[in-house]
Amino acid sequence: MEIREVEEALLQNGALQVHIDHFWRQWILRKAPTARTPRLPFSVQAAAQKYKEELNKLAEVVEECSSPSDGTRLVLKLHDGQLIESVILPRGGVCVSTQVGCAVGCVFCMTGKFGLIRQLSDLEILAQVEIARRYQLIKKVVFMGMGEPSHNLRRVLSSINFLAKYSGISYKNLVLSTVGDRRLFDAIMASKVKPALALSLHSTFDEKRKQLMPNIQPMPVADMMAFAAEYAKAGGYPVQFQWTLIDGVNDGDEEVENVIFLWKGQKAILNMIPVNKIAGSPYERPSDEAMLSIAERLKKGCVLLKYRHSAAQEVEGGCGQLRARKMEELAE
Repeated sequence: MEIREVEEALLQNGALQVHIDHFWRQWILRKAPTARTPRLPFSVQAAAQKYKEELNKLAEVVEECSSPSDGTRLVLKLHDGQLIESVILPRGGVCVSTQVGCAVGCVFCMTGKFGLIRQLSDLEILAQVEIARRYQLIKKVVFMGMGEPSHNLRRVLSSINFLAKYSGISYKNLVLSTVGDRRLFDAIMASKVKPALALSLHSTFDEKRKQLMPNIQPMPVADMMAFAAEYAKAGGYPVQFQWTLIDGVNDGDEEVENVIFLWKGQKAILNMIPVNKIAGSPYERPSDEAMLSIAERLKKGCVLLKYRHSAAQEVEGGCGQLRARKMEELAE
């Protein structure tokens, strides 16, 4: 089920655009009708009730794990039994998935080990936001959960435009993450709604980046940096780059020096994130001392950066781990 399917059905039953707008706001904001809410024509009421019930069946919480620092990790079951993850972040954010599984195959990510199973519809993406509102007021939506948004581009952009119109969340608090895709870049440059952009970097060297993310479409890091500068100018806020640090893999002196070189004159933020440890994986987090040393060198090199702990570390939820554990339980 997708947004346009619901809207077409309501229109065919006599709804006006004002009725559709209120229908969507009541759902995504979890608002009950008031005296000011336009009354639906009698011919529309049955269809509206049907779709309200269908929207409530899009996803259900089957497991949740919380920690004070990481927020709440949810495992959601979709209508066909597939499982996805969402993370309710501290300070009013939610991180949503865009696919069941992922085709990129990041070597440090549990989700990538399962490959791509299917795309999420725009309403399945938005249902994660609606569910998160049951826990807290949502002021920020990060498209950085399971899946690569550029591989489900139409539905991801549809959900972003929906949130921009109906949720009251500002463009800069709609954060779109991607490994880098020219189709996505062209689409958001042409769009009126310009979400904040977070680019998955992980290495400043093209060959090493390809090793860490085997199935990405080749795009030179230099081209990504050039687009980031152009997009920051168009959107009015800096692009973020994600650098997942792996001990002995992408945390060496040469990498640090190349970051400093590439960041000269850039309006961009570098997020340093130690890798999530996955059972059976050879990849380890750098020590805290090593991370702090890298951060100090980058600051001296005039790199604007944030050093943050990997999300969901305390609840074994990063990179699809909680979903994988739930799948094992269901298979027993």
